[in-house]
Amino acid sequence: MNMLLTVDRLESFYGPSQILHGVSLAVRPGEQVALIGRNGMGKTTLLRSLMGLVPRVQGIIELNGSSIRGKKPEAISQAGVAFVPEGRGVFGSLSVIENLVMASRAGRDGKRGWTLERVLQVFPRLAQRRGNGGHQLSGGEQQMLTIGRALMTNPDIILIDEATEGLAPLVAEEIWKTLAVIRGEGIATIVVDKDIKNLAKVADRMVVMSRGGVEFDGTPPELLAQPELLERHLGLH
Repeated sequence: MNMLLTVDRLESFYGPSQILHGVSLAVRPGEQVALIGRNGMGKTTLLRSLMGLVPRVQGIIELNGSSIRGKKPEAISQAGVAFVPEGRGVFGSLSVIENLVMASRAGRDGKRGWTLERVLQVFPRLAQRRGNGGHQLSGGEQQMLTIGRALMTNPDIILIDEATEGLAPLVAEEIWKTLAVIRGEGIATIVVDKDIKNLAKVADRMVVMSRGGVEFDGTPPELLAQPELLERHLGLH
């Protein structure tokens, strides 16, 4: 199967500081990949590099066989990549509906499977808050809105940074259910989160990062069968 996203020997820099050291990663169409590791190990920098938000990168980043390295974020978005950043980035002065509609467009191949109606169906809480401003939403509702906004672009792949961090358990459960729906729709995802148990339920592959590099890349059962690796890189016993 052709790869949707190919990353090879990626190095990323903030000023003189090198954050990523030769990261290689590949994602198949429709595959859900969990990106895990302690804080400060390069996970967010990797997602930002893929989205064109890191000013200096070296190496290969290809989407559907074409290079997107060095392209502007808007061009990368139009090529089929959606980003759900840590901190969410909701427009507080716009209503829920306005936040969603402003992102609406057909996918790369003209598909429009994700409409306003479909997103509100998946997130009934957003339907209830449809007229509320972004600043009036709870953290969980803002996360739903940001994921919904990403889906409205009908992407090939969604990058989600800290999917459930700081969310109440019931709200986090809704996010995990949504990730399962996204996977079932054939949209690829790279998900960063600290909840290894739930990530292992939804992900096809688990990628462990440490010190700006990839320490492990395999299936959830393969990772869970290595307690010494979990303890060394994640602090799990």
